[in-house]
Amino acid sequence: MSAAERFARLPTAAKLLLILTAVLLPIGIGLAYVGQEGIREANSALEGRSQDQAQVAARSIESLIARNALALRIAANGGLEGGASRACDRARNALAIAPAVSQAFELESPDGNPICQTVSLGDTSSLPVTAPGAITVQISPAGNAIALRTGVINGMATAVIPLQELRAAISDAGFDIPLLVIRDRDDELTLIDPGEGVDDLAVSDWPIAGTDLKVRVGMAEQRITTADRLLLLLPLLMWVAAALIAWLLVSRLLIRPLKRLQRSVQGYDPAQGPLQLPRKVGPSTEIQDLRDAFGRAFSRAEESEREVTTALEGQKRLVREVHHRVKNNLQVVASLLNIHGRSAATTEARAAYASISRRVGALSIVHRNHFAEMEESRGIALRPLLTELAAELRASAPEAARGLMIELDLDSVYTTQDAAVAVAFLVTEIVEFAMLNCPQDPIEVSLRRSSELTGRLTLNSRVLVPEGDSNETPEKVQFERIVGGLAKQLRSNLDRKLGRYSVDLPVFPA
Repeated sequence: MSAAERFARLPTAAKLLLILTAVLLPIGIGLAYVGQEGIREANSALEGRSQDQAQVAARSIESLIARNALALRIAANGGLEGGASRACDRARNALAIAPAVSQAFELESPDGNPICQTVSLGDTSSLPVTAPGAITVQISPAGNAIALRTGVINGMATAVIPLQELRAAISDAGFDIPLLVIRDRDDELTLIDPGEGVDDLAVSDWPIAGTDLKVRVGMAEQRITTADRLLLLLPLLMWVAAALIAWLLVSRLLIRPLKRLQRSVQGYDPAQGPLQLPRKVGPSTEIQDLRDAFGRAFSRAEESEREVTTALEGQKRLVREVHHRVKNNLQVVASLLNIHGRSAATTEARAAYASISRRVGALSIVHRNHFAEMEESRGIALRPLLTELAAELRASAPEAARGLMIELDLDSVYTTQDAAVAVAFLVTEIVEFAMLNCPQDPIEVSLRRSSELTGRLTLNSRVLVPEGDSNETPEKVQFERIVGGLAKQLRSNLDRKLGRYSVDLPVFPA
């Protein structure tokens, strides 16, 4: 199916929406691109702002460490220059005039042995020996501060920057930081823990103090809000709203009244009275005129239908009368044959009359069942037909076959009149051949549905022998020719097996 055919099958409202969309699509694409670019640039600006704030926080810590390292180096040089005696006092006096630096330090000899300290720094033996002029920064062995060691002439100086001073340096940056962690090669120190319920953090790492430390900063991801998005996408939303409003107007003013009119027409049932069309079909005068035109057309159609129904009833009565007269005529013919058969002078004449009477009777039975089928319109029911035919054949059997048993095993299937005539004649031929040649043996007649559209008729009798015997009588040859021809009328081949003849016949679906 081509695209044009698919489009033609769409409802009018859908067609209108597609047309408006196609016409306004270039504008919509341009507006969407401009809006998306604006959103992307705004998000990029917010991300850059978060990165700048994270960098400022890292540089604040780095500045605090550098300030402490410089002040400690100057104070330690001055303290150790006058010898080990009272070196810490001289260094403390030098640090006292330096603003915002740690006063907790320790002086060591060049091999790392402590000389003096202002407060206990704990075990500092894990800190590496630092040459004069070099600075080593790492997390303190206690894991609660930043330890820095600077090498000076005649020794080393070690100081710690506690958490309070580090956090104060971060707070001086002037913005909120949800996460900040300082790491060295082996340990990490958490200055700010986001705790529970904080998600969507933009995390970045910043090296400080050369490469000795890394500051991991987590900033809340700043994105434009839904209101900002709506403002940026307002032109695109206006385009969508215009298309939807046009679709709603057409749907309410045009499509819905037509749908109500369509439902009234589709739900029309002549048996329930005249057509009832909706009184309210919207403000469109064209739809109102269409409603009135429908009413006039249906009135003419109902009048024409009444005339056709009257003519059809008369035709049915005529056909029923014809069938009734044909059935009666066949019964009259069968009765006349019976009367003449009883008064025939010879046995052969009586047998001939009886044979003809059986076939006329079979045709009469088919016609009677066809007459009944006209009342139900389901086809001729083979089960009652074959039951009645078997009773008729037993009643008309010759004296020698009065005790003939005809056993029936039949499914309820329906077929056409032509097939029913062929089935009736086929059963009559086989039963008559059996009752004349082997009257003491029973005959089994079975009918089974073999598929949705076929049934299988089977007759079992010892007298049924497939043709091919060199001693066949002329009566047997004629019998085989007749039953073969009747099978061909059913558009099937007669399946001949010893003691059983079968044939397929067309039936109506169950």
